[in-house]
Amino acid sequence: MEERRRRGTQSNQRRRQSTQPDQQNRRRPEPGTGRNGRPSEKELRQMRSSRARKRRRNLILRMLIIFVLVVGIIGGILFWIKYGPSKEMADLNQYYGVSNDDDLAVVINNENLKVGGKMIDGNPYIEYSVLRDRINDRFYWDSNENVLLYTLPNGNVSAGVGSKDYSVAADKKSEDYVILKTEGKTAYVALEFVQKYTNIDFGVYKDPNHVMIVNDWGKTTTAELRRKTEVRYQAGVKSPVLTTVNKGDKVTTIEVEGKWKKVRTSDGFIGYVKQSALKKEKTETISRNFDEPEYTSIKKDYTINLAWDNLENEIANSEATSTLANAKGLTTVSPTWFGIADTDGNLRSIADKDYVNYAHQSNLEVWAMFRDFHDGLETQEDVYSVLSYTSKRETLENQVVAAALEAGIDGINLDFELISEECGESFVQFVRELGVKCRQNGLVFSVDNYVPMPYNEFRNIKEQGVMADYVVIMGYDEHIAGSDKPGSVASYDYVKNGIEDTLKDVPAEKVINAVPFYTRLWSVTSTGVESLDLTMEGASSSVAAAGATAVWDDKTKQNYAEWESDGVTYEIWLEDSASIEEKMKLIKSNKLAGVAEWELGSETPDIWDVILQYVN
Repeated sequence: MEERRRRGTQSNQRRRQSTQPDQQNRRRPEPGTGRNGRPSEKELRQMRSSRARKRRRNLILRMLIIFVLVVGIIGGILFWIKYGPSKEMADLNQYYGVSNDDDLAVVINNENLKVGGKMIDGNPYIEYSVLRDRINDRFYWDSNENVLLYTLPNGNVSAGVGSKDYSVAADKKSEDYVILKTEGKTAYVALEFVQKYTNIDFGVYKDPNHVMIVNDWGKTTTAELRRKTEVRYQAGVKSPVLTTVNKGDKVTTIEVEGKWKKVRTSDGFIGYVKQSALKKEKTETISRNFDEPEYTSIKKDYTINLAWDNLENEIANSEATSTLANAKGLTTVSPTWFGIADTDGNLRSIADKDYVNYAHQSNLEVWAMFRDFHDGLETQEDVYSVLSYTSKRETLENQVVAAALEAGIDGINLDFELISEECGESFVQFVRELGVKCRQNGLVFSVDNYVPMPYNEFRNIKEQGVMADYVVIMGYDEHIAGSDKPGSVASYDYVKNGIEDTLKDVPAEKVINAVPFYTRLWSVTSTGVESLDLTMEGASSSVAAAGATAVWDDKTKQNYAEWESDGVTYEIWLEDSASIEEKMKLIKSNKLAGVAEWELGSETPDIWDVILQYVN
């Protein structure tokens, strides 16, 4: 117990000793400090100034960091606004041009045509002009008599407005939908009906109404999507979105634009996706089982040598004996016998059985010319008023076929020259219908045409090449009687280009090139230009009478003569054995079906020997 107190007392003493300041160990004040080691006023001011500077530095640093962050955020936002992909959806009604609930937009292959049809009773209908121009131009709409036609090898398919019934030649048929609808003069044809006669495939989609039509069969390029991807209206991430395609979906690729590729989706959207979004791009062949109608032709197994016999009346038929006797090597003669008598579609005929019998005895076929001038009609409007009515065309077709059969004629040569662009569609339909009826009755059917030019392409020489047995190119009238400057009737290049342009659309075995047995003598004065039509004999006599000398022009490949008399300059490009031979060489080298000549009786005797060298 005593020991415990003793240890406690010692412990307290040590504690008291440890709390007393040790004078010797006490820290001496630093120089400049106040009493008891406190900072002086100067030091305090310095310390406060240092802390203030530090706070300012920290504040500036924080403000700089905040500024950089703000600038970065703003920059990021601006960058995103400029370069980030837009989520804006395109106005599909505007994209497809749809404004009414029953409007039907039409996409054909890789082209958005916008509104081109109607949805009627849940069925897609295509507007006739779209059908004709973009899908199948063999359909023909007669707005005068409200009938839709489609010409098959055995006759017309015919459907009336508002009916489910239609006819195929003499057979009556029916569908479970109305085939043809109209709004005023505009016709709409059920797309399902179109597909019966056309090699197309189609799908109909809603929101908005549009139809995707494919008729361009063969090689196409497709690709798959690597990931879910937006198809944009234009190439660029800021362009509005048309639709979204899923990973693995197939699209048709159209063209490249930078890092983007134009594509067509299966449901008829045409827009752009990044090239990086596509994979497995390849070329494949697409097709559809469809039996195209086969339009057969009558084909001669010899080279045709046809001459037109220009007969103005029945009395002229009696001159056939002497006219035909002077020709050599002819296979065919075409007397100008048929014309249109009136605007009701009646036929004028001067066909003569005795003429036919004489021609047959001379081993010549008779392909009677059927023309639209020099008879009852005088203007393009007159001809249009006949051909634009189905009933009038039918009257004319039936009458000319009947007259040909009655006279024992072998063929019909159609020479319609008063055809306006407005009438072109009806003229081609007339060619289709008459071609079928001729073939059904064993009549050779040929159609005369000008040299192909952009201004007469409405005559659709390609379709003629299908529907007619022969297409005749009138390789003359390069410079017509009313030309404002002199020139050749049929220069070499004019004939050559005419043949080559025709062969782009018509096979050579169906093409006959016609050569002229006439030329024009041009007289040039200070007041203008005039011309005079001359036969071959008349032309050479004119040159001789003037004391002029014809010189070979290698460009036109014709003999050319020029002279002056009484202040008038005369020019003439001769058609003779030399120029005709150059044209016959073109016919031979292009392996054409033959030659035709306008007109019989205007030639010199030596011409036949030249032609015979190339048609035997």
